[in-house]
Amino acid sequence: MSAKIEYRKTEICVLLDGEIDHHAASLLRVSIDDAVLHKRPRLLILDFGAVTFMDSSGVGLVMGRYKLLRTVGGRLRVQNLSPAAYKVMRLAGLDKLGELRQKEVL
Repeated sequence: MSAKIEYRKTEICVLLDGEIDHHAASLLRVSIDDAVLHKRPRLLILDFGAVTFMDSSGVGLVMGRYKLLRTVGGRLRVQNLSPAAYKVMRLAGLDKLGELRQKEVL
């Protein structure tokens, strides 16, 4: 698992790549939280476009970042989700916490 963090004017975009399991989610939490607390973005974008596997830790990662964003007044967008990951996140109720977008099929 790797993550590239891009800083924009009032946004942070995190491009996730690889597998999100318990170990990877723990490492991601630290780097994303540091970026959010340092920059205090209006919008945090978690881009799942290159994620190849996700267990329940991926849901926990998204939920925890939502809670952190609430403390700094930001919003959350999760984008480029596979159909399966989109379904899991909706079943977990994450569509009520932030914006969920499926990966567009070309």
